[in-house]
Amino acid sequence: MSLAIETAETDTRTRILQTAERLFREIGYQKTTVADIAKILKMSPANIYRFFDSKKAIHEGVANLLMGEVEAAVAAIAAAPSSPEERLRKILATIHHMNAERYVGDEKLHEMVAYAMEENWESCEAHIDRLGMAVAKIVAEGVAAGQFRACDVEVTAQCLCTAMCRFFHPQMIAECAGKPEPSLEQMIEFVIGAIVVGKP
Repeated sequence: MSLAIETAETDTRTRILQTAERLFREIGYQKTTVADIAKILKMSPANIYRFFDSKKAIHEGVANLLMGEVEAAVAAIAAAPSSPEERLRKILATIHHMNAERYVGDEKLHEMVAYAMEENWESCEAHIDRLGMAVAKIVAEGVAAGQFRACDVEVTAQCLCTAMCRFFHPQMIAECAGKPEPSLEQMIEFVIGAIVVGKP
């Protein structure tokens, strides 16, 4: 396959996913059909099926696209030249804000997330693992710099992410909205305080 054809096919796949995401937001995942997506793109449903063999595959692609945006934001923060503590704070806050902004205030997109967790938990689990690895990398850098306590880096990263579940998991963010404190800032201060050298 030539590079030009490969690029064109990648562009078409991206357009299909972006259109599907828009329709999932506007009319909901269950009500959106492959024919709806094809109509907006001025394509035949058969052409859509050349790129995705089912609506479920499109759904998975949209979910991966959205999760990939969070992972890209986290990677950019992780690569910044600031201290491990500052980057960790920003990563924890960013994951929460991106998930809250895109899923919690959008009932139809939230519905899509619920289906993703039911139908395609492996992708969600892989996403959680990748975020955990990014956090572990920052923890390791903080330990090496003497800013964080010596620890089992992988277990510590898992503990940090588990403690933040209320603020990371789209369904938990929605269910806990308006519930009593702790606030996001208080929780971040608490979990980072557990690993920073010199904190009681």
